[in-house]
Amino acid sequence: MCYHAALKPIARRYFVRGVVQGVGFRYYVQRHASELGIRGYTRNLEDGRVEVYATGSPRAMAELEGLLAKGPMRSSVRGVEAVEAALVEYKSFRIER
Repeated sequence: MCYHAALKPIARRYFVRGVVQGVGFRYYVQRHASELGIRGYTRNLEDGRVEVYATGSPRAMAELEGLLAKGPMRSSVRGVEAVEAALVEYKSFRIER
């Protein structure tokens, strides 16, 4: 892989299932995504999962995926589904209601 390809941002949509609502999961994601320079959003879904749309470098995205699988202390992540997504520009990483 050439150096420039490693810098090109990628986009993914993650669906996190388990005990991930009401335990600070979205705030955990926002904090870590912002620290990693990732942009996008996170939100609760009606079926109990948390959705994360993220854009960033392949390295940052791999780190985020590991953090999603771990979750904050009070969570219990049972699975993370990653889906390739179209690249949409966001100025920051936010929590959507």
